[in-house]
Amino acid sequence: MRTVFVSGNFNVLHPGHLRLLRFAREAGDRLMVGVCSDRIAGSDAFVPESLRLEGVRANGWVEEAFLLDEPIENVIRRLKPDLVVKGKEHECSFNKEVAVLQEYGGQLIFSSGEVTFSSLDLIQRHLSVADYSSIIYPEEFASRHDFSKSKLLKILSKIASLRVVIVGDLIVDEYITCEALGMSQEDPSIVVTPIDNKMFLGGAGIVAAHASGLGAKAEFFSIAGQDLAGEFAEAKLKEFGVKSRFCIDPARPTTLKQRVRADDKTLLRISHLHQGSISAELQDRIRSGVSDVMSEADVLIFSDFNYGCLPQRLVSFLINDAKSHDVFLAADSQSSSQVGDVARFSGMNLLTPTEREARLSLRNQEDGLVVIAEQLADKAKAETIFLKLGSEGLILHVKNGVGENRTDRVTSLNSHPRDVAGAGDSLLVVGALAQAVGATPWEAGYLGSLAAAIQVSRVGNIPLSAEALLKELAP
Repeated sequence: MRTVFVSGNFNVLHPGHLRLLRFAREAGDRLMVGVCSDRIAGSDAFVPESLRLEGVRANGWVEEAFLLDEPIENVIRRLKPDLVVKGKEHECSFNKEVAVLQEYGGQLIFSSGEVTFSSLDLIQRHLSVADYSSIIYPEEFASRHDFSKSKLLKILSKIASLRVVIVGDLIVDEYITCEALGMSQEDPSIVVTPIDNKMFLGGAGIVAAHASGLGAKAEFFSIAGQDLAGEFAEAKLKEFGVKSRFCIDPARPTTLKQRVRADDKTLLRISHLHQGSISAELQDRIRSGVSDVMSEADVLIFSDFNYGCLPQRLVSFLINDAKSHDVFLAADSQSSSQVGDVARFSGMNLLTPTEREARLSLRNQEDGLVVIAEQLADKAKAETIFLKLGSEGLILHVKNGVGENRTDRVTSLNSHPRDVAGAGDSLLVVGALAQAVGATPWEAGYLGSLAAAIQVSRVGNIPLSAEALLKELAP
């Protein structure tokens, strides 16, 4: 582990200090900061040492901060940091740290940081570390439908026995993290400089990865192009334990969606895609592959983004084939424009549309949510509807429900999401797999909502794990 040491008075943590600390943290793996005591700083200390130390400790780039109340040479000799960082203004001065560093091979470097600064380690940490602190639990819903967390834990333990087949549009998501430079002087454009990019599996691919992460055996059928995005997706699916069966279409690219982000906000989205239906030949190849495994499957999930992988001819055949083998059926059909009809997935055990997708399918912009859910269930001949309402939560409509509980609502379980991408995929997978092992729609809806809350606690589409759900349900 590469240790970096910085020292100073730090009366007020102004932008110059922050750039220096940021530079120092990027230069190594662990940053230690010595804050000069009131005795050492003398008249240069305008703020009491306790407050100055507290301010440095509050900085996210600092792993350890302490009061420095002895000669700097003694501290360096004892700590033996790999690097000592000082401001650029000290480069042409006498630096007494040099002699001590030479004793054991340490190094002194100078930088006051950059206005535009790439901190890749911190960016990666931001993308991969989840914050579950804002997840809440609607105990009233569980009480209303007579289930407990222990019951949900038993349901989750059964999911690993399932064999799941996923068919749908493969998508690769790329997050391009930028530093915002400001407005262009030539025209009213925002100017950024890219400092990092990270790619994630998306679309139906992440649905398959979620199923595998929960312990199920997942097989994924889709279309890919002859390109780097397709190669990336194939490698990631293998890493996530998914058996992928791609039909290569050289005439279309693997769908790639790029998000340009700065200051934890998405500034721009760029989509590289082809929306025409795949050829009859490719449909037949997918149909043949899925039919080969249908007799051993427990669940078939359609993950449709209306990019051409699921023409109606193919969908109808697969639905009939699955029903002949008593396979649980679930579908989601995302419509980013006025294209899409989730009701074309007829006879599903579970449909998970957004309110907008349901209204688009029904051509109904007038009626209330409960009526919309009922009408969609009737039109699509679906047993259960999970109507997604974004930050307002989820409406559950159960066609075979009894009495008042035929329709109910789960509130959003995460009040401060970091990235909403992938929430619906998580809900779809967990809701379907839970029902396939015997959960009631209410239990499945609760588990699916919890999975979505976990998913939006982090940036980027990252596969769910059984451990994450189990941890959130632990007593």
